Amino acid sequence: MRFDWHSGGIARDTPVTHDYRNTQNVRRFMVEQCGASFKFDREFMGWIIDGTPKTMGDVVDEWMRRQS
Repeated sequence: MRFDWHSGGIARDTPVTHDYRNTQNVRRFMVEQCGASFKFDREFMGWIIDGTPKTMGDVVDEWMRRQS
């Protein structure tokens, strides 16, 4: 079953699947979790889809780690 990255409910335990997309829904989740200064950049987007199993919580934690 494919996750709908456009309108599905995203939580920290949502797995990043092979069909992950940087949608407005994902952006809203990331801003909620990381704050208004959240932005995607190419390096970070590449890390998200690098094939390593991760959850959206891992994505949030990595973005926060990169900001410190």
